[in-house]
Amino acid sequence: MRNDRLNRLKDEKSPYLLQHAANPVDWYPWGEEAFARARREDRPVFLSIGYSTCHWCHVMAHESFEDDQVAALLNGAFVCVKVDREERPDVDGIYMRACQLMTGSGGWPLTIVMTPERRPFFAATYIPKEERWGRPGLLDLIPRLADLWRTRRGEVDQAATRMVASLGPARKREENFQIEQVLDSAFDALRGEYDTAHSGFGDAPKFPMPHQLVFLLRYWRRTGADEALKMAEETLGAMRRGGIFDHLGWGFHRYSTDRQWLVPHFEKMLYDQALLALAYGEAFQATGDEAHARTLREVLDYLLGEMRTPEGGFCAARDADSEGEEGRFYLWQADEVRKLLSHEDARIAQEAFGLAEGGNFIDPATGGTTGWNILHRAVPLERIARDHGLGEAELLQRLEAIRSRLLAARGNRARPGLDDKVLTDWNGLAIAALARASWVLNEPRYLEAARQTVAFLLGRLRTADGRLLHRYCKGEAAVKGYLDDYAFLIWGLIECYEAGFATGDLREALALQKALEDRFRDPDGGFFMTPDDGEALPARLKEGYDGAVPSGNAVTLMNLIRLGRLTGDPRLEGEAAALGRAFSGSLRGQPSAHAQWMAALELLAAPSCEAVVAGRPGARDTAGLLTVLRRSYLPSLTVLLRPEEEVEPEIATLAPFAGPMHALGGRATAYLCTGLSCQPPETDPETLAGRLEEQFRR
Repeated sequence: MRNDRLNRLKDEKSPYLLQHAANPVDWYPWGEEAFARARREDRPVFLSIGYSTCHWCHVMAHESFEDDQVAALLNGAFVCVKVDREERPDVDGIYMRACQLMTGSGGWPLTIVMTPERRPFFAATYIPKEERWGRPGLLDLIPRLADLWRTRRGEVDQAATRMVASLGPARKREENFQIEQVLDSAFDALRGEYDTAHSGFGDAPKFPMPHQLVFLLRYWRRTGADEALKMAEETLGAMRRGGIFDHLGWGFHRYSTDRQWLVPHFEKMLYDQALLALAYGEAFQATGDEAHARTLREVLDYLLGEMRTPEGGFCAARDADSEGEEGRFYLWQADEVRKLLSHEDARIAQEAFGLAEGGNFIDPATGGTTGWNILHRAVPLERIARDHGLGEAELLQRLEAIRSRLLAARGNRARPGLDDKVLTDWNGLAIAALARASWVLNEPRYLEAARQTVAFLLGRLRTADGRLLHRYCKGEAAVKGYLDDYAFLIWGLIECYEAGFATGDLREALALQKALEDRFRDPDGGFFMTPDDGEALPARLKEGYDGAVPSGNAVTLMNLIRLGRLTGDPRLEGEAAALGRAFSGSLRGQPSAHAQWMAALELLAAPSCEAVVAGRPGARDTAGLLTVLRRSYLPSLTVLLRPEEEVEPEIATLAPFAGPMHALGGRATAYLCTGLSCQPPETDPETLAGRLEEQFRR
């Protein structure tokens, strides 16, 4: 990086912004300095939004932002601003909505041209340097936009004013909101979109969308619709077998570019790992299939081994590119594998990982094979074992040795870049996934890791007055927390409490929920994305639909339901009802686009179930009752532990209804309430299991 060409991004912390610090473009970070100059010089603002692991962001940077000719045009016509979408989701959210309204689509890199008052009048995604396939290039577009600004200012101002007026949140709600009817509509919509040939939903590209799969599992549990279970299980299985999964180092790539789940976009995002871990954990609980448990462990072990910072947080993402090529780190030629393995192991690897002599990775430009292979599970293991005269256990042992050998060799390659910033919201999802896995698998190491991340977030990303910050990078915590930061961390804390019953987790969750309500509430219902003292933007977003991560409002609904049942506080249940009404119109209109809402609403449609176990923590009889609850796939179940040896335990303050509950006859005792009625106390695990089955039989 040449010091004589560094621009104003050189002092930023974001890895994405630092990638552009040596551009000849005179970039500013988002802030008043840039807009003050734009007003002073009467220039429009050229806003470019992306993130460090975005392939097409890299392409546009190398093609245009590193080019002196393009930079000269940009610097002459605009004040140029760079934004990391992960660091400033509020800025990205506003201008992505503008792009979708103007063009009908969106994505990254996101290109916006706006007035000095931050009002957009032009939007696009990737723009090539020169005209290509009918798409105008920057060399032509910049002079045209500059001329438009100079000669047709009135039209520009009118267009920008109309656009800002359309950015505010919708106010549609349904008074006759029937939960089960909406859930049925969501299931019908997903069934109509399901790809019966290759699983997943829709055509290429295919995104994992784990919150849709969680909804289907919960819908099946309540209704007995076997088709919902089939869609979820087939999709989870196809993703694990496909090239979207990293079969050597574990973890999932961002999405599949084809219908078959073979050819991924190779970046790895923290939120995908966390949400998919939650989905595989729920599938394991629902079915008992050890394949789902194995995938869950693999994903979390990838997180803990590859994405964790020394301080206990999790990095945002791993890049798709290395050595100037997307996916180069992950691709293999058949000869490479043969040179690393014995003859017999090479034959097993070729069958197991679908290695073709000419490669199975198709060049998107020519449509021809490249000689490179994407590893995927091409043949059922049973067939490989039979063909090689091996037992299943022996084959798995051989495959693990093969994997280790190839993984070690891959480790000598140039690794894709790591975006090492720690985001509170995505780390909240990781905490939820780790804690939930600890409960489902009965493996305390995952809960220990979750608690370490909680300690890091509350220690480094919480201010003295108790509010959260959004981003930590290179020793600096910054940016006022957004709705998702609070909602997702509360989710993680609830999972931590139910996995380990440390009342501090529940106490912190309740405190953050109160702060969320105080800072983000919309008087018309629901919660804004930004706090009440956040930066003034052209509009204040209030989002309900799911994207790659679930809606913060939907997660808040789930949190309110669970916290209300854990504490017995009717105010929280009332808050949940009001939140559901605020978004009822959009939920009814597009139910399948609100899968996290549907998963949360399943908690209301299914019979409620609250269990309090009174006993000595760690004792065998207490563990026996908790094991029954752990093995039961009951999404509406909430579990509290009332420590028997404490006279006035903190849980009796947080959840007063649990205070009078004690172990009977010196034995750990389960107090079970289902469907708003309480059952007799139970000390025998087998009887408790039978009672749960009876209460929740479909």
